[in-house]
Amino acid sequence: MTIEELRSEIASGAIDTVVIAMTDMQGRLVGKRVHGQYFLDEVLKHGTEGCNYLLAADIDMNTVAGYEMSSWERGYADFAMIPDISTLRRIPWQPGAAMLLADVQWLDGTDVVASPRQILRKQVAALAAAGMQAMVGTELEFVVFHDTYEQAWDKAYRDLTPVNQYNVDYSIMGGSRIEPLLRTIRLGMAGAGMTVESVKGECNFGQHEIAFKYSDALSNCDNHVIYKNGAKEIAAQEGYALTFMAKPNQKEGNSSHIHCSFRGLDGSMVMADDKDKEHGLSDVGRAFIAGQIAHLKEISLLFAPNINSYKRYVPGSFAPTAIRWGRDNRTCALRLVGHGQSLRLENRVPGGDVNPYLAVAGIIAAGLDGISRKLKLEDAFVGNAYDSDSERVPSTMLEAQKNWSESAWVKSVFGAEVQAHYTNMAQVELDAYGKAVTDWELFRNFERF
Repeated sequence: MTIEELRSEIASGAIDTVVIAMTDMQGRLVGKRVHGQYFLDEVLKHGTEGCNYLLAADIDMNTVAGYEMSSWERGYADFAMIPDISTLRRIPWQPGAAMLLADVQWLDGTDVVASPRQILRKQVAALAAAGMQAMVGTELEFVVFHDTYEQAWDKAYRDLTPVNQYNVDYSIMGGSRIEPLLRTIRLGMAGAGMTVESVKGECNFGQHEIAFKYSDALSNCDNHVIYKNGAKEIAAQEGYALTFMAKPNQKEGNSSHIHCSFRGLDGSMVMADDKDKEHGLSDVGRAFIAGQIAHLKEISLLFAPNINSYKRYVPGSFAPTAIRWGRDNRTCALRLVGHGQSLRLENRVPGGDVNPYLAVAGIIAAGLDGISRKLKLEDAFVGNAYDSDSERVPSTMLEAQKNWSESAWVKSVFGAEVQAHYTNMAQVELDAYGKAVTDWELFRNFERF
């Protein structure tokens, strides 16, 4: 949607509200609903302000200690949310509404470097300086229940009724049982400017996945967070509860597999080479994968940002435990799929609770390091990686936090401030979980992820 179209629709009364939002550490949209004309007169030119604790709070929006950028001592001042006009779109499931995302700046115009969108922008810029761009697609799974969010809360998330009561993986009939909701979500996202590909059932009871076409890294992450927020809003409107929580029960968890390939700035296929008859990989492609393997443990905190995230990593569950790569091998953390233009690497580590900006920033940084250092790639793993003696994906948040916080490479690539900021984010969660004596994970994660 263009600004000219927005002006016209505000003048006609078709649009009266503009949602301006940023993404917090947890990957959630936070911001304001602004009257349409006021947006055109004021916010479009100058942005709007928000308390800087939006990037320094826990998941319950409590102020917590340990963040350099935001504290009682610093007075919890404002930062500016600067609209990114390229993200402007209609929100069909909210009558009279449009939305756009914002970059976050201090009031002197400098970037808030710990903002997830800024973290990704930095890595996109570094990749562009090396003559490449990243194309990305994320695959989000979710579980739907017949209960509303309020009913689920009141039940303490016990005895909820999933919309399917058996495994409906690829089942057309199983998908039909919930097709009215899935259709409403698909059409809503298409109306918000996304290219919907397909929907399919998954393994857990009531679990489904809607897939969207890949795009450049930043726009894909933008679409990811808008879709995730919108799907929950639509589910609530229709009387359902829908969760992207990584592990909502003892069955299969919700994944968010991330597909990524590097291309030249002119669109050339720098990762693919038909001369490689085995995998179709160029030297750049091999070094890209080698970088992922080299740094996966250090950046696993970006893929698994909650205590609950690590409960997905169960052998034989389709969530990875082994840090290996394989050709179309779903037992590996990294799965190479496609040929030629479709060649890409699927990172199977992230769950549905992932913040896509942080995860994709990590993938780009690791791949760029592998390419710049011309890292050698080990042979593709063949067989069941669950049963191998391979290095393992971190099994706890404490382990992931340690890998992140002690990494000299993380410090050099992301900066000391970002490293410390997300180390503290993990510590806040660890401390909260350590004190919990109730069904803490469900109350903390069910609706929010």
